Amino acid sequence: MTGFENVRAVVTGGASGIGAAIVRRLRAEGARVAVLDLNPPDGERDAYRVDVGRDEDVRTAVARVAETFGGIDVVVNNAGIGAQGTVADNSDEEWHRVLDINVLGAVRVSRAALPWLRLSSCAAIVNMCSIAASAGLPQRALYGASKGALYSLTLQMAADHVREGIRVNAVSPGTAATPWVTRLLDSAQDPVAERAALDARQPHGRLVEAAEVADAVAYLASPRAGSTTGTVVEVDGGMSGLRLRT
Repeated sequence: MTGFENVRAVVTGGASGIGAAIVRRLRAEGARVAVLDLNPPDGERDAYRVDVGRDEDVRTAVARVAETFGGIDVVVNNAGIGAQGTVADNSDEEWHRVLDINVLGAVRVSRAALPWLRLSSCAAIVNMCSIAASAGLPQRALYGASKGALYSLTLQMAADHVREGIRVNAVSPGTAATPWVTRLLDSAQDPVAERAALDARQPHGRLVEAAEVADAVAYLASPRAGSTTGTVVEVDGGMSGLRLRT
């Protein structure tokens, strides 16, 4: 198998932003893709309303996808929520909420899909990490902690399941042009200046595009990447590794 023909995929948070770009990319290469989202697209056949914070929701939807598709080959754990503030700014309840969605959400979906992934000849899980997992960013204590946990979880899962033929990787985007970032910009005191600052923070001088992240996910999910596991691919304009002089 050289492409995504006959590949059956599940993408969480697939209704908008990076998730929607991933769905388009995989379908363009021939995959059959199920969208799991709190707000699934209206009228779409392979779309399911799912709260990844509820194990029963997840198990029911994953089982329905596997029955409809005849199995599952790829899981993309993209669903997540943002958070702002220092370690002093968020309540215990908010910490539990964000960790529950961003970390345990990926656990729930992966756990539910494992029985079918074990039967696949091209099984892959791709987690959506973040530059905040490996770089200290202002006002991102909770969000960065959740993505740091997901970064580590990716490596542990890769070790646990490689002998079962299941590859586990992650993509780590820099600040991307997504609806969440747009809302943050709109709420800033000076949205234009804030956008310029975010652009300048990344060495290539602009926000990451959702389609660029989707391309990285497609590589990691593809049967062509059969020897790639336990890897986190950075799509951040060089932010994680470059130190340019002004």
